[in-house]
Amino acid sequence: MVGLGLGLAAPPRASAQLPGLREAFASRLAKDTASVGVALVDLADGDTLGISPLRRFHAASTMKVPVLIELARRIDAGDFRWEDSLTVVNRFHSIVDGSEYALSLDDDSDSTLYAILGRRVPIRTVARLMIVRSSNLATNLLVELLGAGRINATAHALGADSIQVLRGVEDQKAYDHGLNNTTTARDLAVLLAALQSGRAASPASTAVALGMLKAQEFNEGIPAGLPPGTPVAHKTGWLTSVSHDAAIIYPPGRPPYVLVILTRGFQPDSSASTLMADLSRIAWDWLTGAQPSH
Repeated sequence: MVGLGLGLAAPPRASAQLPGLREAFASRLAKDTASVGVALVDLADGDTLGISPLRRFHAASTMKVPVLIELARRIDAGDFRWEDSLTVVNRFHSIVDGSEYALSLDDDSDSTLYAILGRRVPIRTVARLMIVRSSNLATNLLVELLGAGRINATAHALGADSIQVLRGVEDQKAYDHGLNNTTTARDLAVLLAALQSGRAASPASTAVALGMLKAQEFNEGIPAGLPPGTPVAHKTGWLTSVSHDAAIIYPPGRPPYVLVILTRGFQPDSSASTLMADLSRIAWDWLTGAQPSH
């Protein structure tokens, strides 16, 4: 077992289960040569497990989790309301030199907002598109509203102290200069554990945020390894050769657990999805008792 230092209410404890689970994870990971980072937190008792949990990856769309958390906190603070609206624009500025750029519909996973440029849309709708459909345009609208610096600072304050949220998405000049949003499996596990435990936002805003994450429409990774119908609050992320999934899993009859799997180097992407589903199935079996520990 590797303690992740997640800053939970109770410190991580040794568990008879987790060394066996770690061995099962390692056996599956040995079948692939891609870079992988894994972090697991059992919210029943605070036990943690990590395999390369501090390995750094391009965050891809998993950076939308800290954006959602910052939005929830700012709504709690009275800065905004879920019912407030934003004007949909496709015009943003590079963090390198302030030059203007626009997002491409062809590179986005959702087309909704591109069809209504110039119209005002409720913040709740924009946030939901960011999470459920992983809309890049929705993400940039919210990053512009909230400020990348504020988003990053909040994530660090919650204990995800090495995540880097520098900008919105598709800022090509920033990418060319190596100015990317990055994360580790540990960072995302910290944020999801904080959200589930009620430390990230008020009960009302937590319920809204978790509801969006549970409605995620891209379910080829962690959810694919679970029994059908299992509730999962999660956020995926993908780029060329990068594929991630960060999830809170809700087994019946026990507290939830957090599982984050970050990958780099799989070709094709379906191989990453297969790995994530396999690790998810292994974790479920060990933590729910479907697999005897030994």
